[in-house]
Amino acid sequence: MYRVWNFLTNYSLLLIIGALIALVWANTNPETYHHFVEFVIWDHAPIGHLHDGHRTLTLHYLVNDLLMAFFFAIAAKEVWEAVILKEGSLRGKKAATPLIATAGGMIGPIAVYLGLAMMFGSDTFDAVKNGWAIPTATDIAFSYLVGRIVFGAGHPAIRFLLLLAIADDAGGLIILAIFYPSGELAPAWLLVSLAAAVGVFALANWLPRYLDRGDQLRRNSTWVRTKLTFWPYLIAACISWYAFQQSGIHPALGLLPIVPTIPHADRAFGIFSEAETHLHDLLNDIEHALKHPVEVVLFFFGLLNAGVEFSAIGEPTWLVLAGLLIGKPLGIFIMGYIGAHTLKFGLPEGMRTIDLVVIGCVAAIGFTVALFVASVAFGPGPVQDAAKMGALFSFGAAIVSIIAGKLTRIEKVEL
Repeated sequence: MYRVWNFLTNYSLLLIIGALIALVWANTNPETYHHFVEFVIWDHAPIGHLHDGHRTLTLHYLVNDLLMAFFFAIAAKEVWEAVILKEGSLRGKKAATPLIATAGGMIGPIAVYLGLAMMFGSDTFDAVKNGWAIPTATDIAFSYLVGRIVFGAGHPAIRFLLLLAIADDAGGLIILAIFYPSGELAPAWLLVSLAAAVGVFALANWLPRYLDRGDQLRRNSTWVRTKLTFWPYLIAACISWYAFQQSGIHPALGLLPIVPTIPHADRAFGIFSEAETHLHDLLNDIEHALKHPVEVVLFFFGLLNAGVEFSAIGEPTWLVLAGLLIGKPLGIFIMGYIGAHTLKFGLPEGMRTIDLVVIGCVAAIGFTVALFVASVAFGPGPVQDAAKMGALFSFGAAIVSIIAGKLTRIEKVEL
């Protein structure tokens, strides 16, 4: 139990504390809470919400649109390593069934959400249809925590769950970029982001290695690594983030083009592996440096986004919950079954077909990413609040997962 608590404190505790404070505050003194959320840091700022023709930097914008970019950069780092490395977890036949199951874990919630919304009538459907992506989210940290409780740290279903969650993150980033622009689209600005990525890769990554051909001491690469460290990539990240803001694509995704340009190790041990702390390529060093600051960012994210009054519970709440608690397990089981048995890709040794249902229940914890998608899918108001409540209630999937594990007689496997 100590190991589970240690994991919780490392990755999730501050986020939970922030969300709980927000819930209590919003339900005891909503006026001061909402005043705090929309506190103006800088009026007529170069960044921020557009307001009466000028930009206003609020506390909410600072956290959701600027600082959360570091959270999504870490998620992108894990996706990138899983795809690019020779032994990456999302490469080859071993990843086929989890990837197919991931597709089911996104299609199933969308179908349930929109199907039930249509049953509520056209007025409700029109009001909530833009939230179809909310229940596609899987909170990787909380899902991993619950998965360890249900399966044990050594069960093959844990690795399957992590592959699925990483692939789900990749799909979520694509959905946010394509379907949820933050303003009027100006795609020409993306060329600025591309130029920043290509420029920093060429000057700080490729060129030193090119100059070091035949030099076993790698003098140029070493100088860049020790003297310039992360600064060229930070400058490029700032340019890319600003270009995303100007392009109309959500700026929290603005660091994604820079992540693949950073020198990385030739192997990865997995997002929550202790062995990852011993990798000291620049990409991993940056992730290590960001770990604790991002925990603080997630505290404020929970504080600024989870403050929903319980009176806001409504149809969007139940639609999000149904998408997660019904659509996720069904989609993952059906598509996982097709991948494993119909297409003959198989399941990891020691994992049963029925375990797919339990994995689907665990993956139904949407929380962090579901809250984020709800905040961009709907404008401030009762629909957004009700959808956020559904994201918060998705914690109930943890109880459902434990019960499902008992009913399906899962034998825990510890390391």
